[in-house]
Amino acid sequence: MSISEYENEGLLTIDLGAIGDNYAWLRERLADGCRCAAVVKADAYGLGVSEVAPALYRRGCRDFFVATLAEGEQLRALLPADVSICVLTGIRPGTERRCAAAKLMPILVTVEQLRRWCAGTGSEDSNGRAAPCALKVDTGMTRLGMGEEEFARLLQVPELLGRANVQLILSHLACADEPSHPQNPAQLARFNDFVRRLRRVCPGVLASFANSSGICLGDAYHFDLARPGSALYGINPLPDRENPMRPVVNLRVPVLQQREITRDSAVGYGAEGRAVAGSWLAVVRGGYADGMLRTQSGRGRAMAIAGDEKIPVPMLGRVSMDTCVFDISALSTVQRARLEEFELLGEGWTLDDMGAVAGTIGYEILTSLGRRYRRRYL
Repeated sequence: MSISEYENEGLLTIDLGAIGDNYAWLRERLADGCRCAAVVKADAYGLGVSEVAPALYRRGCRDFFVATLAEGEQLRALLPADVSICVLTGIRPGTERRCAAAKLMPILVTVEQLRRWCAGTGSEDSNGRAAPCALKVDTGMTRLGMGEEEFARLLQVPELLGRANVQLILSHLACADEPSHPQNPAQLARFNDFVRRLRRVCPGVLASFANSSGICLGDAYHFDLARPGSALYGINPLPDRENPMRPVVNLRVPVLQQREITRDSAVGYGAEGRAVAGSWLAVVRGGYADGMLRTQSGRGRAMAIAGDEKIPVPMLGRVSMDTCVFDISALSTVQRARLEEFELLGEGWTLDDMGAVAGTIGYEILTSLGRRYRRRYL
């Protein structure tokens, strides 16, 4: 697609084939008997769940995780009935029946939530059990999850666990992207203990522990169901090594103006950037309203596209809402004449690269990409 076809908007290309290949790569690394799910919360990390989830289904994925009840309902309408959908942040009081009607499995974190689930689903089976649910335990993340004391109390009321129909126990790794971090084996030991004790009461319950980076920690972390998210979308699951995932997104934006600087000048808000006399600047479409975080101001880079050439160039000054500025002094006169667009994200400058200079992670870059880009799915 040429620059003229997307005019002034910018073009975000999303490679569904690469997402499928990344899913296959992760699945192949799982221990025998471990299924591979896919986390498609936040509109598939901002890339469009209506396109991404069916692509993953076609590659064999049958287990999905979302963040909210509304996301789960949307996904249920998109996919065939044979998929399992878990709601990571659970459900609010009073929405139990709605959740069960959509055949979603909420992830619950307190005894009270389990009691409400039993009382509120309105979908008891022939054994008097509620619709299936999942239980999340805290093994060291200190985020959502049932703590040790409450878990011990829960085990004292096995009839509640039976009626609640708990099908899955899960927890979340805090430091999986740092393979040598002592938190990983410590959390693994705690999770094994939680799983062992729960299976005494609920013998058939499945266990899920590994996220994207957790899959790379080895078989001991895999259990019955792994749930990768970010790695599906091209983010490196092990930042200290070469990224094994295929890149998924490519973002190109048009050049709005080229200008020669005839005298030393300040650039952008706060006059933080400085352009010296004789330099050339390019103003491009795309700013912090489009996911170009202000924290990369003066430190970011991009690839200037001059015909068939890609030339890395530095950002200059602060990112504005709709635009940012790059120093194109390194381009020749011929290259400047051919310059029509910039590649803000691609193989030459990845989500992880942009996240690093912005002082954040690729996840935030990915989920911040705005809706003003024209989108193309491969």
